Amino acid sequence: MLRLASCLSLAFSLALPAVAQADGKPKQLVMISFDGAHDNALWTKSREIASRNGAHFTYFLSCTFLMNKAQAKAYQGPKQRVGKSNVGFAKSEDDVRTRIANIWDAHQEGHDISSHACGHFDGKGWSAADWKQEFMSARVALRDAWKNVGLADKEPQGWEDFATHDVKGFRAPYLSTSDGLMPAEKEAGFQYDASLVTKGPALPQVGDGIYRFGLPLIPEGPENRVVIGMDYNLYVRHSKGAEDKANAKIYEDRTFEAFEAAFNKQYDGDRIPLQLGFHFVEMNDGAYWRALDRFVSDVCHKQDVACVSYSEAIPLIAARGKSQQG
Repeated sequence: MLRLASCLSLAFSLALPAVAQADGKPKQLVMISFDGAHDNALWTKSREIASRNGAHFTYFLSCTFLMNKAQAKAYQGPKQRVGKSNVGFAKSEDDVRTRIANIWDAHQEGHDISSHACGHFDGKGWSAADWKQEFMSARVALRDAWKNVGLADKEPQGWEDFATHDVKGFRAPYLSTSDGLMPAEKEAGFQYDASLVTKGPALPQVGDGIYRFGLPLIPEGPENRVVIGMDYNLYVRHSKGAEDKANAKIYEDRTFEAFEAAFNKQYDGDRIPLQLGFHFVEMNDGAYWRALDRFVSDVCHKQDVACVSYSEAIPLIAARGKSQQG
């Protein structure tokens, strides 16, 4: 009932005019996304955070986490040896079974399921053909996931259509792109790309029918030095990318304060959408996920705020009529 109420609340809020607020300001949009989308415990945790707060998230799925052992041995990323993945593969077929159930439930709850390709390779030197090869590997892995783990008879009605047509967004591993990416994205039918980094919160660029979003640089810490608004970058900033449980509360508070400050600047100002990125890994003893939970619990209930997926954000941004044409 809580989940239903939250979804209805969000649906009602999105039905309101995107521009005609009482003070003439647009809604403040907040877009939370996750790269990898593999750990099933974090699927549960993220969906629960969203349900509690009437939020919709975006999950950039790495498709190797849908592959059983036979598929893992056969998978080959562009310019890579067979069977290689920089992020590994599914632990077991049971692991995949739980994951695809989470994916379907999240899709039904209104979250975006988007693509993070497969093997998490750096595509800065890839051609359009290389990107298309990786996109096809991801699409097939998702489409055939149920039958590949012996659950063809339990595949939800509509899964194939979802896997083939409803994955509309992409974020490049390492945020690393090439000139071949956008042509490949267009051919694959993507509506948006979220691989950019911007100097601060920014409206998306729109080029060749694709919305290009960027994670912003936001001030953080005692000296307000800017950092990409993503958990991994904070992890490197705070502890040089090594676990430091002793100072986890300090890191959590610093992160929460940075998120709040970035939000308040836009909420009290021009209402540029705020994007924040996370991974399905709890770094520094979960400091960044706890900061996320605190942040979402605080801002998503505020007046004129919508915590939405990227695909939900696009029509709301378009209604503003201020997207940068690229």
